[in-house]
Amino acid sequence: MWYGSFPRYVSVAEKRAKAEKKLKQLRKKNPDIRPVVIEGTALARTWWGKSWNINLERYADYSNRIGRGRSYVRHGTVLDLKIESGKVTSLVQGGASKPYSVVIKIKGLSKDIWAKIKDACEGKLDSLPELLAGKFPKALRDIFTEQGKGLFPSPKEIDFDCSCPDWANMCKHVAATLYGVGARLDEDPGLFFKLRKVKVSDLITQAVEDKTKKLLKKAKKKSSRVIDDSDLASVFGIEMEDPAAIPEKAGKKARKTPDRKKPSKHAAKKAKTKSADKIQRRKRKTKAAALSAFDTVVRVVRTSRKGVTVADIMKKTGLEAQQIRNCIYRARMIGKIKNVKRGVYTAG
Repeated sequence: MWYGSFPRYVSVAEKRAKAEKKLKQLRKKNPDIRPVVIEGTALARTWWGKSWNINLERYADYSNRIGRGRSYVRHGTVLDLKIESGKVTSLVQGGASKPYSVVIKIKGLSKDIWAKIKDACEGKLDSLPELLAGKFPKALRDIFTEQGKGLFPSPKEIDFDCSCPDWANMCKHVAATLYGVGARLDEDPGLFFKLRKVKVSDLITQAVEDKTKKLLKKAKKKSSRVIDDSDLASVFGIEMEDPAAIPEKAGKKARKTPDRKKPSKHAAKKAKTKSADKIQRRKRKTKAAALSAFDTVVRVVRTSRKGVTVADIMKKTGLEAQQIRNCIYRARMIGKIKNVKRGVYTAG
């Protein structure tokens, strides 16, 4: 109902109730629907989620408009949000009975910028989990977030559309979706690289390759602490005797270097087989440990009816938090477990 030219005021409680009712209806038709759930007052908790939101808010094109989506995403009106390669789609419950459909297209990262970032990461990244957890040098953070030249998109790289009748360039449904992306990156930072059409593994591979090349190059160089005999003579003003010219002392026979017998072909083959077996046993042991941790985490999650958090799994298994998150990420990718809400997992 409209009063004059203004729509009827809708309370927060009414908005939440309407969104929850519509979400239940949508779940019956589509069990895989994934709403954005904000817990607490912060819209994002991790470095990637926070950096995504900060990047959007610092552009003049968005600063006065994106704020319209804060309350919307907090009230649970983003009923579904999916991140694909170069695209974000969502369903946002507005004033109408039917949710509005939002499509946001984001250009892939340019080759020049990606090459510059890979060069900057040379020898500075050690592992993928640390990168996704936002644990890397401050210098890289500055490069990643550099306005218009970093990893995060600028307004000219973002195009959006909403099915609502709002005439504004950025309606509150689009704004809520953009904040929803930040919340989704909290759960899975790897989606950021999928959205920008680049491979996150390239950063780690490049860093490891560059570090290896440097070590090999360094190993080939002669240490400055080793001085040749000729250098020693010139530095200290002494003449070095040639060991071959020193006569053997009387009554003593010259020592002969014992001939080392070359191992037989059978012995060499046996040693090679033994070494290969040792490597295989080590690989099997490492793989078994990883599978054991993965199976343990999945079992704990699937036996819980209401869902469990990483902290719950740590108490029950004694595994480290990062190890548990890696197992959860893998299990979610293959559909063994899923999110009930942010940070809470149950059987897929």
